[in-house]
Amino acid sequence: MSEILTLPVLPLRETVLFPGVPSPIRVGRPATLRAIQAATESKDRLVFAVAQRENVDSATPESLFTIGTVARINQMQRGRGVLQLLLEGERRGIALRISEHEKHLLAMVREAEEMQPTDPKDAAFLGLAREVRERAAELGRRAGLAEEVLLQVLQGIDEPGQLADLVASHLEVDCGEQQALLETLSVEERLRRVLVHVQRQIGVLEAQEDIKSRVQQELGDRQREMVLREQLRAIREELGESDDGEEVDELREKLRELELPAEARKEVDRELGRLGRMNRESMEYQVVRSYLETVAELPWSERSDDHLDLNQAAEILDEDHYGLQEVKDRVLEFLSVRHLRAADRAAVTPSAGEGDTAPGNPDDRTPHAPILLFAGPPGTGKTSIARSIARAMGREYVRIALGGARDEADIRGHRRTYVGAMPGRILKGMKQAGTKNPVFLLDEVDKLGVSYQGDPASALLEVLDPAQNNAFVDHYLGVPFDLSEVLFIATANFLQGIPGPLLDRMEKVEFSGYTEGEKLEIARRYLLPRQVRDNAVGNDRIEVTPGAIAEVVSHYTREAGVRQLEREIGRLCRKVARRIAAGDAESVKVEPDDVRGLLGRPKMHPEKASREDQVGVATGMFYTPVGGDIMFVEVSTMRGKGELVLTGQLGDVMKESARAAWSYARAHSAELGISDEEFDRDVHVHVPAGAIPKDGPSAGITMATALVSALSGRAVRHQVSMTGELTLSGRVLPIGGVKEKVLGAVRAGIAEVVLPRDNVADLEDIPEEVRRGLEIHPVDTLAEVLDVAILPGDGHEPPRRSLTRTGSEEPFEGLRN
Repeated sequence: MSEILTLPVLPLRETVLFPGVPSPIRVGRPATLRAIQAATESKDRLVFAVAQRENVDSATPESLFTIGTVARINQMQRGRGVLQLLLEGERRGIALRISEHEKHLLAMVREAEEMQPTDPKDAAFLGLAREVRERAAELGRRAGLAEEVLLQVLQGIDEPGQLADLVASHLEVDCGEQQALLETLSVEERLRRVLVHVQRQIGVLEAQEDIKSRVQQELGDRQREMVLREQLRAIREELGESDDGEEVDELREKLRELELPAEARKEVDRELGRLGRMNRESMEYQVVRSYLETVAELPWSERSDDHLDLNQAAEILDEDHYGLQEVKDRVLEFLSVRHLRAADRAAVTPSAGEGDTAPGNPDDRTPHAPILLFAGPPGTGKTSIARSIARAMGREYVRIALGGARDEADIRGHRRTYVGAMPGRILKGMKQAGTKNPVFLLDEVDKLGVSYQGDPASALLEVLDPAQNNAFVDHYLGVPFDLSEVLFIATANFLQGIPGPLLDRMEKVEFSGYTEGEKLEIARRYLLPRQVRDNAVGNDRIEVTPGAIAEVVSHYTREAGVRQLEREIGRLCRKVARRIAAGDAESVKVEPDDVRGLLGRPKMHPEKASREDQVGVATGMFYTPVGGDIMFVEVSTMRGKGELVLTGQLGDVMKESARAAWSYARAHSAELGISDEEFDRDVHVHVPAGAIPKDGPSAGITMATALVSALSGRAVRHQVSMTGELTLSGRVLPIGGVKEKVLGAVRAGIAEVVLPRDNVADLEDIPEEVRRGLEIHPVDTLAEVLDVAILPGDGHEPPRRSLTRTGSEEPFEGLRN
């Protein structure tokens, strides 16, 4: 009786390991890895490899077959999360018992003895073994194995049982069939079963070869038919009988009528000649025909007549959009140039019958259309105003979205040598417009991507260069196409996402955030009527007062544009629609006090100006992509060693501003009325909203004011907010985002603003109604800031000078002096 071995179990999924056959195995399950580790720690490195009854992740003793293979681990190689093994099956084994041991399976295995034939030299048995060997060699040859490899493998095996196991391991049968062959202990019976499987697979391969030969024969017949058709076409041409068809004749006539440039005409004639010589059933025929149809559909000479009535154009622009005066002025300037140029051409047109251009007008070419870049926060009207510009100019409008485009072929198209080639988005847009001079919107140009397929931003360089786009070459078209009359408009949220060379080719038009007054007017004119119509409440069923809209603007939205505002107004209309549909009311008037009941609690909690003067607390202004706001800088002193502590998620630049303010206060302590003992105390500078990262130089004078206030014990005036960069010598440098910051301060209830003197010119961007009620203090030094912002020791306000007088007819006297 053979000995009983205790071996780690290696469960196999959809695989059966046969004795005498080396097999690579990938191991990744934790329990199996522990079993392999236990096997490698033993002397003989043996495992019991047994197949699972079902393909499940967790192997249990009940899920395994009883008969498997005792195998030796020859090689191991570790990979990412898996272990590569080379197992060598040694003999069959019967599992007497399988149990769990240290989180892996362990089996008591007894060798399964094979049943040899009664007479190994019997002619029938020898013939069976020889037949298996020959049929296995035939199967290998049909499968594409080299003859030398087959001879080397098969001739190296003498034992019939080993031959059966070797052939069985290479059969393309399911796991159950292979397990049945493994469990067949009779060598003669195993040979018979293997022979049946081999014969079956040979039959399958013969059927595949028969199908393949028939397909090749059919392809040959089709090729023969194509040749005969080509000969028939040639015979008909000799007889003067054309077989192009009506559609091809129409295409020829359409191409003949086009006003094509010389290079394009040459290419079209060449492709028409090729089309006439091709078989209409061939794939190349369809490719050439598609190309010619694309050429025929492009607007080579069709143009829209510009509406040069400036008053009408201005009315259309004002009708569609409120504000955006800079954009409207730029469009009207373009139309004015076109209007004057048309008038000049009419004045110098020669009399009837004369063919030469009148003297004094040597350059009568169409001027290059401008390439505008609308840059600003989302929701400020960049995309929608492009459509209004097209309507005001009487041109066709085309929009393509470039966000996420990563392939150069999106812009330039594919070369015709590729299967499925097509023109790029630019030519597709021109074909859609149907005219040579549309308004062409390139939306989200800052969202272009870069990949191994090329850089679409670089492909746009030729499109957006007025000196080059009169000869734009699409890879599919292959000939120049004139884009010089197209009015290209690009939109972007962030200029940092646009490559420098591309940005240099465009004329930037800034879209800043709307003021609360502008949002109120936009909501009244456009958003509310649209939402009333879309939500079927009608003007006779709902009335929203301006105060209610202002409540929505200030407490339910926080954005530079008006998208969220329109969504909130839509919610308001739907709440009213529900009341009306339920029969609770026939019409509803929405007052400011009703907004909370309809929309719930306010979503936004903007900062408000402080109500009293405080020591060590100064009010600053900051800029965000959704508008400006105010912030408070708090400074407190305490006993310590003269250290400066900074908190509030401050960036490096803000930390440097705080240190510069601290150094300035120490250097000018006598002038500021600060005793030297104060600098022996610790100073803590904190900016609230500590979860929000903050950075930038514009908080320099705010930090300095709060520091001086805390160290000198004098209060900071609560109605004053400030912004400006501070140098170590006390100079106040200009900053950016003045309009947004000032509007945010006014929204928070600030009455006086301290600005760097160099930023005074930026105040012209602020609406006049805002400037009229605001007092501006331009400063050059920190001493001037402190004179305005900090109260003297006796608590009386000092006299101050400012640029404005509240309620004056001219709110910015001296602004231009």
